[in-house]
Amino acid sequence: MLKFALITSHAPSLVHFRAPLIKNLRKRGVHVFALAPNFDDKTRARVQALGATPVDYSMSRTGMNPFRDFLNAWQLARLLKRLQPDTVLNYFIKPVIFGSLAARWAGVPCRLAMIEGLGFIFTPGPAGFSFKRRVLKRLVMLLYKLGLSCGNKIIFLNPDDRDEFIAARLLPVSKAFLLGGIGVDLAKWPFVPPVSELITFLMVGRLLREKGVEDYVNAARMVKKMSPPVRFILLGDLDDNPGAIKRSEVQAWNDEGIVEWYGHVPVQPWLAQASVFVLPSYREGVPVSTQEALATGRPVITTNVPGCRQTVIDGVNGFLVPVHNAEYLAEKMMEFIRRPELISTMGLASRQHALEHYDVHKVNKRLIKLILPKTCEPVT
Repeated sequence: MLKFALITSHAPSLVHFRAPLIKNLRKRGVHVFALAPNFDDKTRARVQALGATPVDYSMSRTGMNPFRDFLNAWQLARLLKRLQPDTVLNYFIKPVIFGSLAARWAGVPCRLAMIEGLGFIFTPGPAGFSFKRRVLKRLVMLLYKLGLSCGNKIIFLNPDDRDEFIAARLLPVSKAFLLGGIGVDLAKWPFVPPVSELITFLMVGRLLREKGVEDYVNAARMVKKMSPPVRFILLGDLDDNPGAIKRSEVQAWNDEGIVEWYGHVPVQPWLAQASVFVLPSYREGVPVSTQEALATGRPVITTNVPGCRQTVIDGVNGFLVPVHNAEYLAEKMMEFIRRPELISTMGLASRQHALEHYDVHKVNKRLIKLILPKTCEPVT
């Protein structure tokens, strides 16, 4: 029996982002190991229900302690030697770097890594990169180069990330594979007619500054001064990332009546209440939240940056706006208020865009071709 290992730094992602892949592989008779450092009982049970075997290992999700990270990688290599998978797929920054190292030390024949997005260190703020962030970026790039040298194929979700890594000589062109978004199950995310009576904007994401949360709130404040009654909903949990927004800030926006914040909750019922989906992020891989909004038939306003620009055909299924520009974002929001018929027409175009580009079953067919060991080439 073919054995396959998924290695992540965040256990819930196995359920939220990898469930269709795990089910598909199990139907093919593949034994799937799901490795994560932070299983709880609920997540462990949900992974088992998918047919995978949950496996605990040690890795810190955040922070940079190279000695600890290399020690954890060595322990992971010993674990992989016991499990003896034919293929591993590492995703998220630390598994991509240290999981790839561990897989090579363990002698795993087929080693894949997925760059889901470049995150905080690679994302400039409104004033550009600080000195500290430039130093951290250089260090992380060196670690990436080390980790990616151990991989057979490196999977990218958008061409901008791929091109940046190749230009920085972090990997050769021959190793890069462009997947596009990881996709959504379009049957589980059906088209729902968007709300047009009380126009409602929705943003979903971790409460990080680089997600553009402050731009969303500032644009909402401007629109509320110019327009009839309109709703702004914000979904997402607090985070321990260096770019995290404090609870007191979010609560103040909620108390002011600018946005309605409901924390970390299931997204689908809120998409059903929404007219337009908004994500003014500074950089993404290809955001799953936007793919879900497209599938549901929501117009999208997002930034013209890597990962986000792939989800919108400007003027067809939504609008692309400049990053760090709440005024322009507010103007595009007002466009839907002045011309509410766009909500329906652009929503239908979004659904069509999802059908063409973000069907998870089509995406996984391409991914599984990489997972089968015969497709892996030796690392040179």
